[in-house]
Amino acid sequence: MQHKYFEPTAEIVNLSTDIGHLLGVIDGSQLRKPQPTLRKRNKIKTIRASLAIEGNTLTEAQVTAILDNKPVIGPQKDILEVRNAIKAYESLPDFNPYAELDYLRAHQILMEGLVDKAGQYRTEGVGVFQGNQVAHLAPPAWNVPHLMSQLFAYLLSGTENLIIKSCIFHYEMEFIHPFSDGNGRMGRLWQTRLLMEANPVFEFLPVEKAIKDSQEDYYKALSDSDRSGLSTTFVVYALKKIRSSLQEMIKLSTPPANAEERIQYFMEQHDQPFFTRKDYRAVFPNLSTSTASRDLQAAVQQGLLLKTGDKRNTTYERR
Repeated sequence: MQHKYFEPTAEIVNLSTDIGHLLGVIDGSQLRKPQPTLRKRNKIKTIRASLAIEGNTLTEAQVTAILDNKPVIGPQKDILEVRNAIKAYESLPDFNPYAELDYLRAHQILMEGLVDKAGQYRTEGVGVFQGNQVAHLAPPAWNVPHLMSQLFAYLLSGTENLIIKSCIFHYEMEFIHPFSDGNGRMGRLWQTRLLMEANPVFEFLPVEKAIKDSQEDYYKALSDSDRSGLSTTFVVYALKKIRSSLQEMIKLSTPPANAEERIQYFMEQHDQPFFTRKDYRAVFPNLSTSTASRDLQAAVQQGLLLKTGDKRNTTYERR
């Protein structure tokens, strides 16, 4: 019998419907892979927010400098945390979200040089403290491998959609507290990886920033779920943050506005070496045939594409 992780509610159904609609807008508006400047800005926000929740003091400007391989003055531990987080987030597409070994490998990257046993489950009891009070006493260390194995099995066998599963995983991982340190940032990192499996846009969406901006609500949702014994409250909280992040992305993003941006966007989205004008217009369905032809001809003249054939038999090749 499968472990019951949450109680489906009308609010969860409504939030899931809203998120599905927003993803449809993004998929239909060429926003699935944002412009490079927005992607970089969102990556910086993601890393800085996730680490700031854990007490990292570096600013967005300092995180940007580290990402650009520029020298930064600050606490060495904070700088190492940022460098590790950059590596971990850049490695996300390479991880199998359903593989526990990849999950441990991600923790090793994230916590290298920060803890003695990076990439290994804890072997001692741990608790989460608020001041002098124990806010959460994690399950005993001997039970951690079983609980994590059970949680990964749920990802494959549960009937809920993957976005809901990602929220459940985040909460349950925090409850289990499988590592001696780095549990919070790992919960947020792995939820992002699971969300990426649901839709590629989540690789570039700074959900962590929305969590950082509502940090008290984040901890309250975790605490309320602890008391209830189910992740329902946290799932509602996390779905709201996902929804608001998608709404913000749509508000701030605009489709490629000119030929140069459209060509760049197309070449990022289309991974085949050869393509036709029809392929190009499939990415930009509102673009007229004549405008598409002008875009492609300009790219040929700039040396970005090689044109072969004529009229309907024309094909283009990346240079």
